[in-house]
Amino acid sequence: MKFNLLAPLMWLIALNASFALVGPLGCGSSMAAERPNILFILTEDQGVHCGYEGTPGLQTPHMDALAKSGMVFRNAYVAYPVCSASKAALMTSLHSHFNGLLNNTVNYHKPASALTPAERGRAIYVRNRIDDKLPTLTERLHAAGYYQGVTHKLHLSPNEKFPYDEFLPGSGGGTVERFIERAGQRPWFLMLNIPDSHRPFPNSDRVKIRVDPRAVQLPAFLPDTPIIRQDWAEYLAAIEKTDKRVGEALQALQASGQADRTIVIFMGDHGPCFQHGKMSLYELGLRVPLVIRVPGLPAGETEALASELDLMPTLLDYLELEPLESSHGISLRGELERREGAARREFVFAEISNRGPLPNDGMQERSISDGRWKLIYRERVESRWRQVNADLKDAKPWGNRSYAETVRVKQQFPEAYRVLAEMDPQSLGGNVPQLELYDLRADPDEMKNLVADSQYQTQRDRLYAALRQWVTETPDAAVDPPPEPPR
Repeated sequence: MKFNLLAPLMWLIALNASFALVGPLGCGSSMAAERPNILFILTEDQGVHCGYEGTPGLQTPHMDALAKSGMVFRNAYVAYPVCSASKAALMTSLHSHFNGLLNNTVNYHKPASALTPAERGRAIYVRNRIDDKLPTLTERLHAAGYYQGVTHKLHLSPNEKFPYDEFLPGSGGGTVERFIERAGQRPWFLMLNIPDSHRPFPNSDRVKIRVDPRAVQLPAFLPDTPIIRQDWAEYLAAIEKTDKRVGEALQALQASGQADRTIVIFMGDHGPCFQHGKMSLYELGLRVPLVIRVPGLPAGETEALASELDLMPTLLDYLELEPLESSHGISLRGELERREGAARREFVFAEISNRGPLPNDGMQERSISDGRWKLIYRERVESRWRQVNADLKDAKPWGNRSYAETVRVKQQFPEAYRVLAEMDPQSLGGNVPQLELYDLRADPDEMKNLVADSQYQTQRDRLYAALRQWVTETPDAAVDPPPEPPR
C-alpha cells in the first residue's frame, strides 16, 4: 500500500465522519463482547515540539491532524526521563523506585523464549528489571485476549512480562497494515515505537533538511551560535521524519476500516537529547506531547496535569478490566469525557535514580510540579557524579554538536555553560544544587532558581511538604528528605 503523506486532512475528515456514527467506547454493555483496539504511538526523545504547539520552524501536519481529532493534554509528563525507566513506568503505572526498573536496561527485542542463557545472565538484565509480582499492561491485555505487537525495540526487562505476539522490526505504514491484517477478528494492541527523533539526527552537512536554522527558536539554556542552531534544526528535522511515520500509521489504520473502534494514543517517551533535557528533571526532559483519541468523543484540549502513569489506568477503565491493585496513576477517562468534577492530579512527580546497574551510588533526584511551580530535590550532590548518556555528549556516533560547542563558547554564554557543567559535574566541575524552585510561567526554561528568595518561601515549603508525603506514601526508600527544606 502506498501512502499519501501530504494529505493528513483527508483521513481526518473521514475519521470525524465515522466517529459521529458511534458513541464513546465503553459506555455500553457491548464492551465486554467487543473491546476496542489500541494504537499506541510512542516517539523517542521528543519533547513538546510539534506544529500544533507552535514550535518555530517545524511542520508536523500529521501530528497536527491527530491533535485536531483527539484530546490534547497540554501538561503531560513522564515519570523518568530516559527510555527503559519511562517505558516501565508507563507499563506498570508505578514509579521506578517501586516497580524495580531504575534506569536503562538491555534491549532484547524478541520473545522471552528466544533469549540465550548468556543474554539472560547479563548483570544489567538480571538486576535492572520490573518486579515479577507486578502486572504489566502487556500481561493484562494478553489475559484479556488481545493480539499484541511491538515495533523497533522492547528495551524492558524481564521479557517474560511482555508476552507480545509479534516483535516487529519496522515502524512504517506497511508494518501497521500487515499487523492489523494478522490480528484478524481479535482485538489488538500495537505499541508503535518510532525512533526517528532519537540521536543521531539527520546530518544537514550531508543531507538536505527542510528546517531552516535561522527560523528556529532556541531555549535560553543553549548558546545562540550557528552550530547549535544547526543541531536544534536537525532535531526538528528528525521530528518531521517522525511525523511522516505517524501519518503512515494513521492512514493504515483508516484503510483497515477499524478506526471507529480503535483508541489512539500519541506520546513522547521523554524529552530530547540536549542539556536540561533527557536525563534531567527540567521541563525539556519531562514534558511530552500527549494526544488521546477515543472514538465518539469530541476533540479538544485540557490544561489538566497528566502523567504517563495515568495511561494504563485509563485503558483498563475503557476496556472494563479490573483496576490495578497498586497504581501511582489515575484514570483520565473523566477528563476525556469532560465530566463535571472529573478526578484531576494536584501534582506530577518524577525521579532519576543512580542505583541499580550503575557502578556507584550517585545522586538521587526527585521533582514535583503543580503545573506552575516546580521543585527539584536531590541527595548526595557532594558526590558530583551523575549519569550522562553518551548521546548527551559525544559527537561520534551520536552527532551531538551542542556539548562541545557550549564548552567552546563558555565565556560568551556563561549561564548556558553553567547548565552544561551541572549536567556533567564529574567532567566540568559543576556545582549541582540540592534544591531548586522555578516559576514555570515566568521562567519556562528554568534558568532562575528561586529557592533562596524569601518571596517564594510559601511555594517552596508547600511543594517540599507534598514531596515528603509522596516519598512516604509511594514508598521511596532511596531518599530521606529532612523535615525542613535544605538551606
